[in-house]
Amino acid sequence: MATRLPSSHNRRMILTSAAVVAVGLGAYGLGRVYPPNGPSAGTIAPADRYVSSQVSEADVTLGDTAVPQLMQTDAFELFVHDKSFRALASSPGFQTLASHPQVMAALIANPQAFATLASHPEAFASMVQAAQGAASLGSQVHQASADLMGVVAGHPAAMEAFASHPDALSAVLSNPSAFERYANNAKAFSDAAASAPGLQQLARDKAAMGAILSDSQVFAALSDNAALFKGLVGNPQALAGAVSSAASAAQQLRAAGISSASLPVLASNGAAFERLSAQPKVLGVIAGHSAAFAALASHPAAFQAILSQPSAFTGFSQSGNAFRDAASKASSDGRMSHNAQAFERLAADRSAMTALQNDPQVFAAIGKNDAAFRGIAGSAPMLGPQLFAAIGRNSAAFSSLAGNAAQLSSAAHALQSVDAHSLVASASAAGLMSGGVAQAALGYPQAFAAMAANPSAFASISQQSAALATLAANQQAFAAMAAQPNLAAVASSPGFAAALNQAGVSQSHSE
Repeated sequence: MATRLPSSHNRRMILTSAAVVAVGLGAYGLGRVYPPNGPSAGTIAPADRYVSSQVSEADVTLGDTAVPQLMQTDAFELFVHDKSFRALASSPGFQTLASHPQVMAALIANPQAFATLASHPEAFASMVQAAQGAASLGSQVHQASADLMGVVAGHPAAMEAFASHPDALSAVLSNPSAFERYANNAKAFSDAAASAPGLQQLARDKAAMGAILSDSQVFAALSDNAALFKGLVGNPQALAGAVSSAASAAQQLRAAGISSASLPVLASNGAAFERLSAQPKVLGVIAGHSAAFAALASHPAAFQAILSQPSAFTGFSQSGNAFRDAASKASSDGRMSHNAQAFERLAADRSAMTALQNDPQVFAAIGKNDAAFRGIAGSAPMLGPQLFAAIGRNSAAFSSLAGNAAQLSSAAHALQSVDAHSLVASASAAGLMSGGVAQAALGYPQAFAAMAANPSAFASISQQSAALATLAANQQAFAAMAAQPNLAAVASSPGFAAALNQAGVSQSHSE
């Protein structure tokens, strides 16, 4: 029996929020553009971007023990016995949300943004449609984010100064080779800027000009990366936002001890890093077993199956050979038979198996943090080997950062914002996004980046009015989940929807 949707004060707060009406999403009046923020960040070689095979949530079948084990966790018990969470779970539409782990993870990470967007279904659908188009630019945009981070990390103050004057930055990037001559002649740029269209406002900003003139080699860096900026110059606001977000992320990550050489890799994996940041314990474990995680990540379907039932694999923690032997005969092993081909391919991968044989304790580490790893299982397809390798190169720094949830979350949001702004700029330049939609996407960069990272699931959600109503009316409940990592992990686990059904908490509803 369905429970009536709660009409909490969240709905009133959402509908009266100035953010809803500040800047238009076409005719829908959605989205406030937040000013660029952040400071800091070397010319670094472009990062190689790992592109996984297209593994969807439907491609991985849970093992026989996955759902029962999830139901036995303390966090699941809390969820089903807490009155407010139980009411949320039994509301029309929640089952739809819960059946998409990556969507749930994104909603929990950004409850206010998604609640606001969901309260305007047509606007939500328009942004999802734009995200679907932008997703086609994914690989080139991720590389652009990495290259942009390299430039910003090498010239933080100068690039931040340019970001504070979007028109000037766009003018320079429209023809960077023409400005390269100022790399060794800062005074000449100062003289030229005073009378050049688009640069005069910058010329009058003494602080910004001082930062640029103190690092005139920034012009050489911009010229060397001219191809990168071709797709970004059409939307000065998005470009400036990408630069500012990159500077903010770089400052926070370098303050934590992350090397500049690793920043482009993190920037090209912004959405994936944001998922890891939601479970700080996970980041600490990965830092200590990065090679083994990279090996598992090279086979995303098998990796997701393991993360969906971590405790089931702890028996292999004393012998990588035992895991290889079992995986090679996965069809006869209950833990792997649902994804037999994926495990057999992993067993046949000598490089991956060598890494696991060298560190079988990775299975114990995953099992010891069962709930946390279940929480990222749905995001396994986007967690590539390159990201894990970068974490491994900075293991001590990431282990420390895992203990500072606020700093970790802030840096992750900034990285995701880099990707979102790059997506908006590139999609706008390619004619895939209208000005109104672009404006709204810039107002909610993390939400837009999450949509672009998993467009098909969000497209499904956008067509479910009950799911949108549930999301719009329960911002506080999703925020409460975000405040408890174990609860957030359970709610974003692949088996969560099935567990709720088996517990008799949630019923499916047809629209």
